[in-house]
Amino acid sequence: MGKPVFGVIVGNRGFFPDHLCESGRKTVLKVLEAEGINSVALTAEDTPFGSVESLGDAQKCADLFKKHKEEIDGVLVTLPNFGDERAVANTLRWADLNVPVLIHAFPDEVGKMSLTDRRDSFCGKMSACNTLHQYGINYSLTSRHTVDPVSESFRDDLRRFVGVCRVVRGVQNIRVGVLGARPAAFNTVRYSEKLLERAGISVETLDLSEAFGRAGRIGDGDSKLRAKLEEIRAYVSTQGVPSESLKKMAKLGVILDEWIAENRLVATAVQCWTAMEEYFGVVPCTVMSMLSNKLMPSACEADIAGVLGMYAMGLASQKASALVDWNNNYGEDPDKAVIFHCSNLPIDVFVREGDKRVSADDIPVMDYQAIIGGSVGNENAYGTVEGRMRAEPFTFCRVSTDDYNGRIRAYVGEGQLTQDPMSTFGGYGVVHIPRLQQLLQYICENGFEHHTAVNLSQTGAAVNEAFSKYLGWDVYYHNGGTGADG
Repeated sequence: MGKPVFGVIVGNRGFFPDHLCESGRKTVLKVLEAEGINSVALTAEDTPFGSVESLGDAQKCADLFKKHKEEIDGVLVTLPNFGDERAVANTLRWADLNVPVLIHAFPDEVGKMSLTDRRDSFCGKMSACNTLHQYGINYSLTSRHTVDPVSESFRDDLRRFVGVCRVVRGVQNIRVGVLGARPAAFNTVRYSEKLLERAGISVETLDLSEAFGRAGRIGDGDSKLRAKLEEIRAYVSTQGVPSESLKKMAKLGVILDEWIAENRLVATAVQCWTAMEEYFGVVPCTVMSMLSNKLMPSACEADIAGVLGMYAMGLASQKASALVDWNNNYGEDPDKAVIFHCSNLPIDVFVREGDKRVSADDIPVMDYQAIIGGSVGNENAYGTVEGRMRAEPFTFCRVSTDDYNGRIRAYVGEGQLTQDPMSTFGGYGVVHIPRLQQLLQYICENGFEHHTAVNLSQTGAAVNEAFSKYLGWDVYYHNGGTGADG
């Protein structure tokens, strides 16, 4: 994804020191540039100091933003002095960008409180927020009420806000694909296609029989097939895997790539058992893992709602997401659990060579799916990517459609993947989540699914804000330390 682009509004109020707008604008634009964020902002040729104060200033800024409407991902309102709250609100109303807005205020210095240097942005920020609230414009806040833009705290705020903007822009007007029907035994992956459509998320379907038929027409000498085989072998160790199984995986990969491109899909979900194994002869896990690793997430068991959580976290973090089961308790520790899938986890979430790990078995390899192999034969179940997830902080997220109340809902939170001993198969990790039992109570009491998406990042706050504040979804934010926000 390209560099984020922010529209920048520099607030001003003339009877406060306006020279602060000139220096403040330069400082903020320099910080944005250092963070890899492009800016769309008025210049000193457009308005005094490139700031917004009057009705005319607001119109000029709104017109500028309209010219760049397709580029702008979010708006930063910065207040080097008190600022004119009406000008800020009018700019946003007239620009009609419908993007996230971050409100920032410069701090005063104790030794500079005379009429020539005092900012009063502390107070001005409240006025700006009050007026935006009256206008019905949603906005985000920095962690500290006033904050020096060159500080690490503000840079952290910017990074979080970039994640919010990516999720808000990225989740709207997208197309996702489902290959096959849900497994007959899994009511838990049902979802409302109509509720998703209302939210701007279209679902494209492809029957398994069509995919198998298309794969059957690919000749062994096909250049795309050869390229996909090389890609698979370079992706994960295939030692001991029959060449015929690898060929079938590659054919499926070619078909998925073509289907995704033809239909402009950003994510997919696949009926991964048991028709795939019985009638095609492999599990699709490796092919799906490769897609997820390219930030084009692919969820197992036809879980379309689950893949939306994967996709959102990938937007926020720019890292690959996985779909897992909340699978097992971990001994008697109430704040630990085992997450697991069989697995199609992306290779980037696994322990790597050189990482600190519990055993040599942690390194991912391709194998057969032992559970399904017991019923369809191991020879028809090759293609899983098995190993242990890296011990890192992570974010979890579940999106679900609430058909009874006509809404999309979700939960999101953060935890830590640990190095606690665990010997099992598939893709797995031991997690520590503060107040895990309260989270599990919430999941069960509210009828959420047993799947959750995970991402090796700390993007819970960004995803929560994007979903709840800007997309209007019902979100439970399990914030770990001291409490939880509904």
